[in-house]
Amino acid sequence: MHTRRHWAGIAAVAGLGVAAAGMWWAQRPAMAYQTETVARADIEATVTAIGTLQPRRYVDVGAQVSGQITRLRVEPGARVAKGDLLVEIDPSVQRATVDAGRAQLAGLRAQLAEQQAQHRLAGQQLARQRQLSRDDATREEDVQTAEANLAMAAARIDHLRAQIDQTQATLKADEARLGYTRIYAPMAGTVVSVEAREGQTLNAAYQTPNILRIADLSAMTVWTEVSEADVRRVRQGMPVYFTTLGSAGQARPRRWSGTVRQVLPAPSASQAPAGGTAAAPVPATKAVAYTVLFDVGNEDAELMPQMTAQVVFVTASAAQALTLPLTGVKEGGDGQGHVARVLDARGRPEQRSVKLGVRSRHQAQVLEGLAEGERVIVGETPLERGLRWLQW
Repeated sequence: MHTRRHWAGIAAVAGLGVAAAGMWWAQRPAMAYQTETVARADIEATVTAIGTLQPRRYVDVGAQVSGQITRLRVEPGARVAKGDLLVEIDPSVQRATVDAGRAQLAGLRAQLAEQQAQHRLAGQQLARQRQLSRDDATREEDVQTAEANLAMAAARIDHLRAQIDQTQATLKADEARLGYTRIYAPMAGTVVSVEAREGQTLNAAYQTPNILRIADLSAMTVWTEVSEADVRRVRQGMPVYFTTLGSAGQARPRRWSGTVRQVLPAPSASQAPAGGTAAAPVPATKAVAYTVLFDVGNEDAELMPQMTAQVVFVTASAAQALTLPLTGVKEGGDGQGHVARVLDARGRPEQRSVKLGVRSRHQAQVLEGLAEGERVIVGETPLERGLRWLQW
């Protein structure tokens, strides 16, 4: 009897346990929630783009006269100072022209001296004719002839002086062209490219042929192409930074920083109408990009022309702000504010109205509605209902 009562008590306790487990299983939450903790972090709202590095200051050195290059004194990579001799062009034609001009000028000056002597003689003859006229010893016609001779001598002197001035101006231009056969560096910098060779003949009759380019590589300009969807968010003076493709594989890529100098008002040149005139609109299927410029120092010469830059424009930022993932927030029903769901102390979801600030691609700054350490629901998975027996 005692044994039967003992086993009956055990069965009753077991039944109560099974019933309690069944009630818990039936009333357990229907979802498994994935959460992220509201924490402090630096956050940035950004616009990304691709840019190309160009020297901040550079000059293309060309030839202003035609002729054969007799000597090219520099090569790519050479550093030059302002005034250094770079190129020598055969000066034979220009020197001959200068010599002819100087000879012509000397001939005109000799003619002027002769004509000045004739002018003095004509003046003396006029004076004698006037003296004779006062003594009634000459004709009035002879006096008039002497006056005309003096006037013509003076006119010839003026004409020769005008010819001399014209010849001097022409000679000055010819001497300048002779000087152009020796090309000097217009600025200090590095020779980044050479487009001509010794022995090459240059023809400057229609356009100035480029010989080489000199650039100051101590400062670079990043020419950035920003899409039309983002360009309105970019402003002059905005902070910006970039990395280069060469540092992309490093554990901590080097970052260069600057500020936006200029947003060009027209699309980049490759998309502008030919000749800069009005043309048909760009097709709607073609992406339009605008050029944004900013400068950066390059004293250590790490940056080189034509490098590709991965550019980030910082439109807004906040340091050590409360942040939550954007996957944990959505717009409110009125379309005005935002709401987020958090787990309370009992593990149940609770909806909160939140006010957001700076937003990046993945996170948002929390201004109101949440506290540090709270768990925001970012995902949920339905659970199966019903009691499951453990299988041993």
